[in-house]
Amino acid sequence: MKIFILQVAMVISSIGMVQAQDYQEIHKSLTVVDGHNDVIITSILKGKDISVRLETNHTDIPRLIEGGVDVQVFAVWSDDNKWKTEAFKHANDQIDALEKVLAKNPDKIKLAKSSAEIDQITMQGKIAAVIGIEGGNMIESSIANLETLYNRGARYLTLTWNYDLPWATCAAEESKTKSTEGKGLTDLGKDIIRKMNALGMMVDLSHGGEKTFYDVIATSTKPILVSHSNAYRLTPHYRNLKDDQLAALKKNGGVVGVNFYSGFLDKNYEKRIKQLYKKQFGKDGDFTLSASSQYHKLSDEFRHQADAPLSELLKHIDYLVKKVGVDHVAVGSDYDGIESTPQGLEDVSKLPLLTKSLLKRGYSQDDVAKIMGLNFLRILKENEN
Repeated sequence: MKIFILQVAMVISSIGMVQAQDYQEIHKSLTVVDGHNDVIITSILKGKDISVRLETNHTDIPRLIEGGVDVQVFAVWSDDNKWKTEAFKHANDQIDALEKVLAKNPDKIKLAKSSAEIDQITMQGKIAAVIGIEGGNMIESSIANLETLYNRGARYLTLTWNYDLPWATCAAEESKTKSTEGKGLTDLGKDIIRKMNALGMMVDLSHGGEKTFYDVIATSTKPILVSHSNAYRLTPHYRNLKDDQLAALKKNGGVVGVNFYSGFLDKNYEKRIKQLYKKQFGKDGDFTLSASSQYHKLSDEFRHQADAPLSELLKHIDYLVKKVGVDHVAVGSDYDGIESTPQGLEDVSKLPLLTKSLLKRGYSQDDVAKIMGLNFLRILKENEN
């Protein structure tokens, strides 16, 4: 009997090993694209060397390699309030900093300015670096500046961040009132969209307000990108897309990249933080602090408990696939731009777990390949001229 039990245990163990090996091999075979990462602002500009494995933040080249990332979009970002002037210079300074990293690691990573260059770079076993500009404040209302950033490699522009621009309004501000007066794109904004279409530069509507969203849909002749947002129906946050927006996105042929931020995935995230903060600090806690500040003061164990379960991310993917179809869903992690990731996806090295989870959930290998990279590459190519 003991021999039989041992044999059964060995068989079960071997099946588990085969399944683990299968998902790892499948992940390696995919073209994995992460459509949004803020490592420039959080590490590179602060003098951290992402050529080596870091003990902080979410991203470095060794962990990108470990995570099987083939194409990484590096976000160029500046806070509108801090950079009310010289935002264009700040954008160029960030691209300069990224270029220094690429020059230091030519055997591992290289800038790609087209889908054809992405193919060439990844075929060489290197990571293709793509630039995305997060925030139209950095063009300073100048189409000439937009073209300069495109020529430097920027392949999408997130129209706004969390503040309105003279030519476009953002979700954070639009959500404060039901009135549509003064919202959306101005004539200059529409000219910027047309110029982006002409250049072959993707319009990214993460952070964009609803009126801006629909104005872009009406103006653009190319499929749009929503690089790092989720489903509003599951988590009603202004950074997520409502069902009507998802329907418009599908009709447009666009793509939405799921964001890994716990606060955009799990509507109970902040409530959980406050409960854990109270549990850790009791009467000595400062309950005037924001949920974000409370999160950073939690112990490692409590922060992990506060993080959204991986199942919440998978629910958003399921919902988006149901609403727009598997051809219109991608990955836009927002690593290094978020404080809290789903449990199990703590940094870029953990991305194979997402492949494993999707396969386990019943997605076919072809569908996983679309979500993990091919959909993003498809929309990039469709925007090219």
